[in-house]
Amino acid sequence: MTGITRREFNVLATGVSLATVSQLSRPALAAGPAKIVIIGGGPGGAAVANRLKSADPALDITLVEPKEKYTTCFYSNLYLGGFRSFKSITHDYAGVKKRGITLVTDTATGIDTTAKTVTLAKGSPLPYDRLVVAPGIDFKYDAIEGYSPEAAKIMPHAWQGGEQTWLLKEKLLALPDGGLVVMAVPQNPYRCPPGPYERACMIAHFLKTRKPKAKLVIFDAKKTFSKQAVFEQAFDEYYKDIVEINLTNEIDDFSVVKVNAATGAVTTKAGRAERAALANIIPPQKAGAIAASAGLTEGDWCPVHPENFASTKAKDVYVLGDAAIALDMPKSAYSAVSQASVVAADIIADLHGKPRVPGRYRNTCWSMVAPDNSAKIGGDYVPATKDGKSYLEVKDPFISKADDSADLRRQVFQESADWYQTIVEDLFGEVPPQPTLPNFRNP
Repeated sequence: MTGITRREFNVLATGVSLATVSQLSRPALAAGPAKIVIIGGGPGGAAVANRLKSADPALDITLVEPKEKYTTCFYSNLYLGGFRSFKSITHDYAGVKKRGITLVTDTATGIDTTAKTVTLAKGSPLPYDRLVVAPGIDFKYDAIEGYSPEAAKIMPHAWQGGEQTWLLKEKLLALPDGGLVVMAVPQNPYRCPPGPYERACMIAHFLKTRKPKAKLVIFDAKKTFSKQAVFEQAFDEYYKDIVEINLTNEIDDFSVVKVNAATGAVTTKAGRAERAALANIIPPQKAGAIAASAGLTEGDWCPVHPENFASTKAKDVYVLGDAAIALDMPKSAYSAVSQASVVAADIIADLHGKPRVPGRYRNTCWSMVAPDNSAKIGGDYVPATKDGKSYLEVKDPFISKADDSADLRRQVFQESADWYQTIVEDLFGEVPPQPTLPNFRNP
């Protein structure tokens, strides 16, 4: 398969054609244009803002995001492996603002779903007619004894792009040759299920080429993991004697339950303990804090109607991306963008009093396992009902095979690179550089 074109991207990622919704008449509201507030400037939030503005330029759209620049968590593993610069995965919001979207660089601290307002840490409350909540993830630090936001500065999770990503790379660069790297992988669900094992491959590549005496030990709370056959084949072919995987089984539970940031000690529920020179602790996760404080969660995540990702907890509120309960649909950037297109189409149809068509979604997760060698998994998702309950049913799933040819793997790698270029241009209005760097500091 060759790299995807803009047209193919639109077909794959939108789920519902915005060409259709853009033909609708503008909403006629007595108080003026409808006010749409979007919390979170990641892939889901930025995509829904762009889709709405494209469909109806008259809409009053405000995007609330505390960071001035967004470092993608997707593709950050390639930065750790030395195949991307930090600059190339970091993007500002200038292109978003040029599209006529109001950007508020602030933190949303509260949502009043009765008064229909969003409270900000520094600014005045924002009124809304429709609210989109895309807050990403937060961490259950207390699930691991000794782990905390302070401990994460020493044992980084790097599961949110930005400072943590940079910190983990700096610690890899400072790792003594012969040092032990320990990675903790949580139980499902969490952001980007293949992500820890792509990271393992990229760290292993870094160790193989820069710290050949160092080792990587993985403690996984799960019994199996996404694209397992592909990753195990890659470890055996490229990183033999570098990577050790410990999966939970009927006898031993390799969930990490305790860490000591001062000593580097990492202890599993099975009693296995290692003293790491560098610990990458990925803790269990939950929806971003604003979702819970607003009463949009059940347990750790936000329940939504699968046909449009409207919240089941509040009227005129949508939740999408990592924070939403999408069942078998992975918490990925691709998923978030696909959901955003459905949300945008549903909002436009609702504002205009037009029929609201159940959405169709798509996801692809790419993982780089070695130079010019990537694998993928994905499928289409449609709303379905079973035993009176609505859910998303996967259709036409696909997955790379362990014995795929080198040529096919190169094509998949190029496909993923093309997608990153396209999605970043789509979200942020810019075309990032694509360096393959000869050095490993990646300024």
